[in-house]
Amino acid sequence: MNKFVLLIFLLIWASNHHSSVAQTPGSDKKSLYVNCKAPLRPNPYLELPLGAIKPKGWLKEMLVRQKNGATGHLDKLYPLVMNQRNGWLGGEGDQWERGPYWIDGLLPLAYILDDKELISKTKPWVEWTLNSQDADGYFGPKKDYGPEPGLQRDNSRDWWPKMVMLKILKQYYSATGDKRVITVMTNYFKYQLKQLPKNPLDHWTFWARYRGGDNLMVVYWLYNITGDSFLLDLANLIHRQTFDYTGEFLKGEMLATPGSIHCVNLAQGIKEPLIYYQQHPEQKYLAATNKAFADIRKFNGQAQGLYGGDEALHGNNPTQGSELCSAVEMMFSLESMLGITGQVSFADHLEKIAFNALPTQSTDDYMGRQYFQQANQVMLTRHIRNFDQNHGGTDVCYGLLTGYPCCTSNMHQGWPKFTQNLWYATPDHGIAALLFSPSEVKAKVANGAEVKFTEETNYPFNETINFTLTTDKNTKSVTFPFHLRIPAWCQKATITINGKTWQEVTGNQITVINRTWKSGDAVQLQLPMHLFKTTWYENSVAVERGPITYALKMGEEWKTIKNEKDPIAFGQEYKEVRPTTPWNYGLLQVPDNQLEASMQVVKREQVSTYPWSISNAPVEIKVKAKRIPSWQLYNDMAGPLPYSLTSNLETGNEEEITLIPYGCTTLRISQFPEIRK
Repeated sequence: MNKFVLLIFLLIWASNHHSSVAQTPGSDKKSLYVNCKAPLRPNPYLELPLGAIKPKGWLKEMLVRQKNGATGHLDKLYPLVMNQRNGWLGGEGDQWERGPYWIDGLLPLAYILDDKELISKTKPWVEWTLNSQDADGYFGPKKDYGPEPGLQRDNSRDWWPKMVMLKILKQYYSATGDKRVITVMTNYFKYQLKQLPKNPLDHWTFWARYRGGDNLMVVYWLYNITGDSFLLDLANLIHRQTFDYTGEFLKGEMLATPGSIHCVNLAQGIKEPLIYYQQHPEQKYLAATNKAFADIRKFNGQAQGLYGGDEALHGNNPTQGSELCSAVEMMFSLESMLGITGQVSFADHLEKIAFNALPTQSTDDYMGRQYFQQANQVMLTRHIRNFDQNHGGTDVCYGLLTGYPCCTSNMHQGWPKFTQNLWYATPDHGIAALLFSPSEVKAKVANGAEVKFTEETNYPFNETINFTLTTDKNTKSVTFPFHLRIPAWCQKATITINGKTWQEVTGNQITVINRTWKSGDAVQLQLPMHLFKTTWYENSVAVERGPITYALKMGEEWKTIKNEKDPIAFGQEYKEVRPTTPWNYGLLQVPDNQLEASMQVVKREQVSTYPWSISNAPVEIKVKAKRIPSWQLYNDMAGPLPYSLTSNLETGNEEEITLIPYGCTTLRISQFPEIRK
């Protein structure tokens, strides 16, 4: 058995023995929240209603910045698509994915913040959609003129944009309980069942064939509410017409082949085997998904949790771009898979993307974004690079429309949906904290008692997470289980209850506290964060602590460029960023067991409300390094990465450099060559 096969076997074994909890409900009582109806496989974690989870601290600040930034004002910033001409508002403008993409992030943001102004912006889109249904069940635009006036595409009935709107309607129902959603979806899915045999998912464009998992997920959601048996027939049909991710992942060739699949299709499609697993709980679907993540890591992985995909899959060189849509769609896929499996690795990976890749790819005011980010990113200029796709050379510049405008519309779902998935209900009438950030949640437990947990923490920068329970004033005590995830990177966590040690727990599992609770009970979770290294392209190394990858702190010079060349395509202006300090460092080789002694971790006493900037970085790591004179700029990027531990490599004098959280950087080196001492 070679090492790679052994790795896959261990991943699958771990998913079945350590990383998941409660493959079936732990109680015969009627579920307090919607779970899978027979014959679907019951899920171990259940989604809470939209609005039940509220952000606090730095996470709330992220959502407020979205409200005040592009998310809350995209209708004014991008009127070509977002104004009343949009086909999803009854006009003859864009009838494709961009309008629904925006609402897919705006709607959860609005209801999580309980913001009346934002909710009012979502209403016309929802109302027009609910009222657009024909007698045959079709809903949505009838004639597509494309994103540009007069550009008729004649594919308005394409299945793909409807999948985004189905996600929106699902969230809207979760927040409001509006039963019109159930009626519209039921009629539309009857329409799909009739039409798909003659007009399959790839009849109009190929996108729906690769993204059918989004459609399938909502079919199962509706079945769990209505129990209509025809939905199971439709689910099987959608799965058969969707790209065979299960087969391709198990074969292993696709993810090892550059250019084999579009990066966002992969991010969305990776969940399809496990979505279908709910109806057909065969081991191959879990095995295929775990093998896919191992192969992505091996052949295309980068230190921020994403992969080279600019736009097609493009290997693991840290200068290859990674698309913002990939980040938010992979987060949503991981969130979807986490509830189905309870697998710890999915939560760990989700936090890796959220706490590293996501914050750096938008500007601090959330008014601009990058189309592609690079794990090693030392200069952001308008320049043609060695990407699979180049859009006028603007792909790494910050702007509203730089690169390609799909991300302008789609980036908004990242933080709101992350917030929505911090907490879950459980079939054993308990509650689960599977992701960690400052927040509070209201949920029903036990026999329907409503409780509130307040989570106070500066995680992911600090190690301590405090949970405080509040019960209804008429409830003296209530008995229920509290599920807590212990990340795989944590060697040993400590849980205390009301100041007394309850348990020490090793990482990569979900532990359950079963007890009788009273208002004011306090649970503290300590997750000690040790330093460790991970190995990447050309044996480069990344320095990690907890869920965060640390990157070189660099000086930055920002410049706003007025775009006089192609403002309609790429925006009226964009921002370039150049380095003002050296970047071509290699880290001195240090054995793993000496990392803590050789590197100094410096923590700020207080974490800023907005921690994701160089000036506010909550943690710094001081490390020893040497410059590598031969490692220079190439094509406005870091040149070819020197292979680690190369003999006789010319270097400069030993220096101390500073690393900060990846998400706090704009320019960075996060994958370093190692140098012999």
